[in-house]
Amino acid sequence: MNDKENRSRSRNETSTRTGMGASRPSRRIVAGHTRPCAECGLVDWKLDDSRGEVSCNSCGLVVEENVIDPGAEWTNHANTGVDRSRVGAPITHTLADKGLNTSIAASDLTSGGASRNGISARSRREWRRRRVIDERSKTRQSKIRNRVKAFQYIRDRSQLPSSLKEEACRIYGMLSDEGFVTGRSIAGVTAACTYLVARKEGIPRQIPDLAEKFHVGEKELSRLIRGVSRRFNMHTITLPPQFFPKFVSDLELPPETMMALDGLWNTIEPHTDIWQGKKPMGVAAALIYKAAAEGGTRRTQSDICKVANVSEVTLRGLIKQIDGLLKSIGSPSA
Repeated sequence: MNDKENRSRSRNETSTRTGMGASRPSRRIVAGHTRPCAECGLVDWKLDDSRGEVSCNSCGLVVEENVIDPGAEWTNHANTGVDRSRVGAPITHTLADKGLNTSIAASDLTSGGASRNGISARSRREWRRRRVIDERSKTRQSKIRNRVKAFQYIRDRSQLPSSLKEEACRIYGMLSDEGFVTGRSIAGVTAACTYLVARKEGIPRQIPDLAEKFHVGEKELSRLIRGVSRRFNMHTITLPPQFFPKFVSDLELPPETMMALDGLWNTIEPHTDIWQGKKPMGVAAALIYKAAAEGGTRRTQSDICKVANVSEVTLRGLIKQIDGLLKSIGSPSA
């Protein structure tokens, strides 16, 4: 009886308020804790985020430990102060192990890094030996070794944004799991993945450029692109306007050229017999030749052909067809 009276008296004293709401007791509720405290009888809980504990704010009774924080992860992007991140770096498809394995950084084992970390010369040699053993133990399977090499190709040679590098590495990983890479060139398959991902996102790469960067033949790369495209149903049509920004930049033409190019393309786009079935790079080169001439910034056919990777014969033939179309429809650009 005395315990009940003491709890009731404590609750009445703690809940004494003035003004509006003076008759209502304090009910600070934490998720999952709505009942009164077993010690003092109050409903006044608090959550300590740093310790992961739920305790009574009145008597200090701890009723739950190791509480999982469902909130967003906090990361110190400014590299100032202590980084409170609990989960480490995010998973990435650009690494063969997706970044989940722990590795010994070579930069920490240089003479300067070792001295900063207080590592003696003898310990440094020992850690170098351990690092070599660690790297070898992770890549005993040939498939994993090939992935390491392939992902390095994509990171170093694709010149794609980070998100597209991730996608290209993911596609290569799927091809490797399905056995598509077996018997084929690793560099060729990575170049094909790079080409298809870039084309899908509207920033197409030219086959000759990729073949040169990845050190594969153009015919081999074209064959691999068709094979990967059929397997994942990634066939898309590349239009000439997708090459306008790159060609204009490579030829160092003024920004006004893009407006003239858009006007020319809008004129010939309905006439599909002029440009469908032809190399989009060649059509883009022909339109750039005309737009540059109209804007007073003429470029030679030879310069344009080098940028577009088409022959001068092809370029002259396309220019002739476009001129004939513009004259037939009475366009002022004829």
